[in-house]
Amino acid sequence: MFETLSDRLTSVFTSLRGKGRLSEEDINATAREIRLALLEADVALPVVREFIGRIKERARGEEVSKALNPAQQVIKIVNEELVEVLGGETREIRFAKNPPTVIMLAGLQGAGKTTLAGKLAHWLAAQRNTPLLVAADLQRPNAVTQLQVVGERAKVPVFAPQPGNGVGDPVQVAREAVEHAERSNHNVVIVDTAGRLGVDAEMMQQAADIRDAVRPDEILFVVDAMIGQDAVNTAQAFLDGVGYDAVALTKLDGDARGGAALSIRHITGRPIMFASTGEKLEDFDLFHPDRMASRILDMGDVLTLIEQAQRTFEQEEVDKMAGKLASDEDFTLDDFLEQISMVRKLGPIGNLLGMMPGMGQMRDQINNVDDRDLDRITAIIRSMTPGERQNPKLINGSRRLRIANGSGTQVGDVSGLVTRFFEAQKMMRQMKNGGMPGMPGMPGMGGNRKKAKAQAKKAKKGKQRSGNPLKAKQQEAEKAAERQRRREEGGGQQQMPDLPPGLGGGQLPPALGGGKMPDLSAFKLPEK
Repeated sequence: MFETLSDRLTSVFTSLRGKGRLSEEDINATAREIRLALLEADVALPVVREFIGRIKERARGEEVSKALNPAQQVIKIVNEELVEVLGGETREIRFAKNPPTVIMLAGLQGAGKTTLAGKLAHWLAAQRNTPLLVAADLQRPNAVTQLQVVGERAKVPVFAPQPGNGVGDPVQVAREAVEHAERSNHNVVIVDTAGRLGVDAEMMQQAADIRDAVRPDEILFVVDAMIGQDAVNTAQAFLDGVGYDAVALTKLDGDARGGAALSIRHITGRPIMFASTGEKLEDFDLFHPDRMASRILDMGDVLTLIEQAQRTFEQEEVDKMAGKLASDEDFTLDDFLEQISMVRKLGPIGNLLGMMPGMGQMRDQINNVDDRDLDRITAIIRSMTPGERQNPKLINGSRRLRIANGSGTQVGDVSGLVTRFFEAQKMMRQMKNGGMPGMPGMPGMGGNRKKAKAQAKKAKKGKQRSGNPLKAKQQEAEKAAERQRRREEGGGQQQMPDLPPGLGGGQLPPALGGGKMPDLSAFKLPEK
């Protein structure tokens, strides 16, 4: 969604890099380019004016003029202001002290309320809640049936005493649903209300009546992120007519410019709580302003990628693969097939690559990544015998023809896969034995310990302390002062907060030049 905005901002910052000092002209030119980028992204004009005003004010201050790297400091300022525009902190659901917690959905017809209700229920159920979906949209044809289908997919019960299609009282249905939830021990009730193609008095009155009947703990305004500038007008109309506590954005996987997400928070003062990023039930999560800002500025979203992996992979799978990599056994095609299966569980490859820092510059290549290539590789490996998977050296010409016919591919595809696999297998051996350039061996994988010891001894030799106690004390004081100076001047260096070692936080792993490897023996993934 934010590709155009991200590309424009990235090009602006690229032109800033390499400049030792920023003049008034540089600051004005940068602000002008950012203003154009935001306006092209359909961000509301009042939001753009205030955003640019804050950036120019801070860019002219001491934090940029005295920075070691002014360009990095400007990027840091833009990132912080972007986070603020998007809401500042992540907003979570306020659960009622006495269950059930009632969540009411409101919005225009076609915004995706019914689908989002199912996604929200699925998300809550994964966190050990017992949600109940309520079919209070009795106007739109087959709205009740659609919610029942979505609820069945999400494995969440649906309260639908009325058939809908213009029959039934939605206020009475909502009231009965809360009573039913209390009797059935459902701790969350999600009420799906009716919408219209446009804002009208009848729809507003019905939503207000439902609100007054069930007194919801949270009212979510569901808005289609692809409707552009009109999203702000609709959001304001619902705020005045019904009122709501937070916003849920749908269709963030679309190709719209994304200005609605940047405008709604500023205009209405209500935070964005949830974001729907795809058609599957799993394509739904809390909206994190800091992570979205990082993605817009092409700094990646590694934290979301890590959380996604923790939710997807079973602990047994992780332990098994880690044990395999740490053992002396060769990496086989069966292991490769298992890894492909694990990656496919995380979602489309393009989406995963897009979460990595700096990948915006390779967007064309990422867009050309086809998940069907992994399906073809899977078909080729599954067409092999168990013996061939364990020892690919057995695969001669006639076997390759048989595998190609069995997988519906060409002989060249089979040959290419086998060749690339041998290269990957060789690289795995080198990593285990410390044969890769600059790598003393992977921890826990055997490796050439003598070589690593010699390198460590040589590195230690290069830093000898003086035998004179006074001189040694002076050296330590100078080092401490230098470290303090670097910390103070390093404020302009853009780093993602709380990242794992090697991705912007803490030390690098030993294999990449860092300090001691942390003890991960007690590390456990969160229970599902």
